[in-house]
Amino acid sequence: MSRKIQFCLNDRIVSAEVEETEILSDTLRNHFGMIGLKEGCKTGDCGTCTVLLNGNAVRSCLILTCSIEGKNITTIEGLGDARHVHPIQQAFIDAGAVQCGFCIPGMVLTAKALLDRNHYPSEEEIRVALSGNLCRCTGYEKIVKAVLLASQRMYTK
Repeated sequence: MSRKIQFCLNDRIVSAEVEETEILSDTLRNHFGMIGLKEGCKTGDCGTCTVLLNGNAVRSCLILTCSIEGKNITTIEGLGDARHVHPIQQAFIDAGAVQCGFCIPGMVLTAKALLDRNHYPSEEEIRVALSGNLCRCTGYEKIVKAVLLASQRMYTK
């Protein structure tokens, strides 16, 4: 059975007709072309499908689309683009934290949720926040440094 839902996607009100069993990651990719979020495991373990739901980092593969009626979703496409790079994205670039790029959208959005709550996280707090995001290319050192760099750039006057 399908149902029409409406929500805010990257600062735009959108609507879609979705099956009641459809998951958010599929809706975002298939209905709205948000291919920045990746589908790695579809079990919530890898973090590649992370989006911001009302400002909180969540795994979109674990959320039924019908449950987001009236809520705010931010994908990596809503954070910044090549012309308007978000400071967190720039910090990842400058710190050399991007290798293959598969995990980066989830890492960046998780970092955004963290930095919105805690402007000056410790290295340990960053590691805990990012612990649900898997990266097969790095040892996470440059990713942690990128979040620290973003914190300094965004909140130090």
